[in-house]
Amino acid sequence: MADFDYDLFVIGAGSGGVRASRMAASYGARVGIAEERYLGGTCVNVGCVPKKLFVYAAHYREDFHDAEAYGWDAVTPGFTWQRLRDNKDAEIQRLNGVYGRLLGDAGVSLHEGRARLLDPHTVAIGNAEVRARHILIATGSWPFVPDIPGAEFAVTSNEMFHLDALPERAAVVGGGYIAVEFAGILAGLGVETSLIYRGPLFLRGFDDGVRAFVAEEISKKGVKLLFDTDVKRIEQRAPGDLRLHLDGAASSTLDAGLVLYATGRRPLIEGLGLEAAGVELDERGAIRVDEAFRTSVPHILALGDVIDRYQLTPVALAEGMAVARDLFRGEPAKVDYDAIPTAVFCQPNIGTVGPTEEQAREKFGEIKVFESVFRPMKHTMTGSEERTLMKLIVRSSDDRVVAAHMVGPDAGEIIQGLGVAIKAGATKAHFDATVGIHPTAAEEFVTMREPVRT
Repeated sequence: MADFDYDLFVIGAGSGGVRASRMAASYGARVGIAEERYLGGTCVNVGCVPKKLFVYAAHYREDFHDAEAYGWDAVTPGFTWQRLRDNKDAEIQRLNGVYGRLLGDAGVSLHEGRARLLDPHTVAIGNAEVRARHILIATGSWPFVPDIPGAEFAVTSNEMFHLDALPERAAVVGGGYIAVEFAGILAGLGVETSLIYRGPLFLRGFDDGVRAFVAEEISKKGVKLLFDTDVKRIEQRAPGDLRLHLDGAASSTLDAGLVLYATGRRPLIEGLGLEAAGVELDERGAIRVDEAFRTSVPHILALGDVIDRYQLTPVALAEGMAVARDLFRGEPAKVDYDAIPTAVFCQPNIGTVGPTEEQAREKFGEIKVFESVFRPMKHTMTGSEERTLMKLIVRSSDDRVVAAHMVGPDAGEIIQGLGVAIKAGATKAHFDATVGIHPTAAEEFVTMREPVRT
C-alpha cells in the first residue's frame, strides 16, 4: 500500500469516471480523479443536459401557436438567444458545483489539470505525479470533422452551446442523432435550417420505419432535408457568410451563416500516454478492453466513450458501477447491453428499446409487428399535421415483446417504462391485459390487437 498514493486514479470526471470514483470511495478505496476541462464531462457541459434545455426552448414556438386554439389570445412572442444561452450557462455552472460537492463528500481527491500516463502505475497532472494501484481511463469522446477545404469555418456541437448570436440560415451536416436534434433546435428557434446527409436516409441503426416517419415529420417543421448529398468544400465569402459547395442530389451550392458538422465523435485519447503504459487500441482507434473493462494492461481499465461501445451516459454510469464493484467488492464486472432504452430529442421525439424490425427478423425469424399511426389528441384542435408512430415487435415463438419504438411527444418518457416491461420479459398477452390510461397517447401500446406484418 505504501507504494501507491491511490488505490484507484481516474482520468476524466465525466459521468462514468465520477460514478466509478464515488462508488469506489464508498467501498473504502483511496481515490483520486483528474479533469482538465469541466466536471460532468460532455453530458453535463456540451451534451445531454444543455441540449435538452435547448430542445425545450425550441418547442415553445409551437406551443405559442397551439395556445390560440385553446382560447388564449394570440401573441407575438420575442426570442432572445443570449438570454437562453446565459441561463443555460448558469444551470451548467450549478451542476458543475454539484459534481464537485459529490466528489468531495465521497472523499475523492480532485486534481484539476491534464493527466497523462508516464508508466503503467504513474500519472502526471501538470508538474505533479501520483502512483496508483489501478488506473481508470474515462476521458470520453470528441467531435470529428472530416478534412475538407474550409473545414475551419464549421463549428461542432461543442461550440453550438456558446454562440454569440444565431444566424438567419444554418446548414447541419450529418445523419446521426446529434445532427437531427440540432436541426430541430435551430428550426424551432427560427433559423432557416438545412440538414445535409451523404446517405439516402439519416439515423442509420434505428428502425427503418421510424427513420422514414421522422424524415416526413421533420420536413413538416420546416427543416430542408438534403439526402445523398456531401459537402465538397466550405467557402467563407465574409464573416458569417458561408457558401457550401455540394456534391450529390442537391443543388451545387448552399449559403448559410453557420455550418454545424455533426459527423460523429471519436475517443478522446490523444496525449494520454497510452503507448508509454502499454495500452493497446482496437482497429477503430478505441481502447481495447475485455468484459471486465480491463485493457491490455490488467490494472489499467477504461469505460464510456473511449471504448466506443455505446456512447450513452447511462451506459457509462452502469460501466462505472461495474468497475468499482469488481475492483473493491470482488463482484464480477458485468453490464447487460441488451435492450438499452434510448431517445432522440428531435421534434417530434424518438424513443426506442430493443431491436429494429430488420434486426428482429434476422435474430428471431418469425415475428409479429403491431403498429399505429395517429394524430395526437392535442392537435385535433390546433390544425397541426404532426403525427405519432407507435410500434411493438413480438417474437412469435413465445409471444414475448422484444422491442418498442415510438415517434411523438414524450417518447422518451413513455419508452423508459416499456423498457422495464421488455427487460422483465413481458408478453403481448401482458400488454393486452393491461388497462390503458385514457385519454393518453401511451394507451395505444396496450390497445393494438392485430399485427400489421408477420
